[in-house]
Amino acid sequence: MSERLEDIAAAMVADGKGLLAADESTGTIKKRFDAIGVESTPQSRRDYRELMVRTTGAMRECISGVILYDETIRQNAADGTPLIDIIKATGAIPGIKVDAGAKPLAGFPGEKVTEGLDGLRERLAEYHGMGARFAKWRAVIDIDVAKSVPSGASIATNMHALARYAALCQEAGIVPIVEPEVMMEGDHPIETCFEISKAALLRLYGELYGLRVRLEGTILKPNMVIAGKKAARQAGPEEVAEKTIGLFREAVPAAVPGIVFLSGGQSEVEATENLNAVNAIGPHPWKVSFSYGRALQEAAQKAWGGKAANVAAAQQAFAHRARMNHLAALGQWRPSLETAG
Repeated sequence: MSERLEDIAAAMVADGKGLLAADESTGTIKKRFDAIGVESTPQSRRDYRELMVRTTGAMRECISGVILYDETIRQNAADGTPLIDIIKATGAIPGIKVDAGAKPLAGFPGEKVTEGLDGLRERLAEYHGMGARFAKWRAVIDIDVAKSVPSGASIATNMHALARYAALCQEAGIVPIVEPEVMMEGDHPIETCFEISKAALLRLYGELYGLRVRLEGTILKPNMVIAGKKAARQAGPEEVAEKTIGLFREAVPAAVPGIVFLSGGQSEVEATENLNAVNAIGPHPWKVSFSYGRALQEAAQKAWGGKAANVAAAQQAFAHRARMNHLAALGQWRPSLETAG
């Protein structure tokens, strides 16, 4: 395919397609495997991710790209084929998580800053040589109104780091996914999520502009505007969609080709339903799709359970979830399809 950043970004948000986020850190995937009674080893992690990318029909129809972890991009399938080659054979684009995780922000208790800029230029050059054509960097913005979290310093530091990462990606011929995640934890109302998300996005695009990042060669991966998990009132899909699109119209330039949501702790069906509601009130200036991890994988993980005999069942579960989100990205999902044969 074309090596132009703009063309890669456009392919990442092709109609009805979204991203499979298979970039869980070793620690995170261990927690997921513990929940299904599977030992987390390089082989078990490889076997699990291989079964997803070998779900050929779903990959071709529904998945535009796969975000990989450093271990995974270097692994071969059981038959010796590089996993990255299997992904490319389905027409999907390989991508790579490049941040080093969120660490405590010095001087600001309870807040975090994402690290990983040191040596990033060299790592991006290596990943590009291996076939990666997009990357991901996640910034974590917690909300705790009682403690005045997030601070302006936290937002500024994280958005500047995202912009520096994005500039390095584009220098390396890699499309940056910028991911400012305002967390769902807490009891804050949906209005608070809106205001914090707006502050983060406005600062992010100011920083990207200041570092001469070409927006046409980027993808935004944000949270939906949603109430905290412990909030007394939870908004329905229509309100989530209206507030989310209202936010984007205020804060996301039309030059951005696509927005792919993170699921942020939503259930599989909830993430699909909210994505569908967003697209049902379109059209929008940007393509709006998904970049889901757990919301694409949870049912497949449970069906697999670490057993080779369950691979077909796990692939069926993954294909169903991918298909549901494919339809939601087109605004064509409906609840009855969840139980349709």
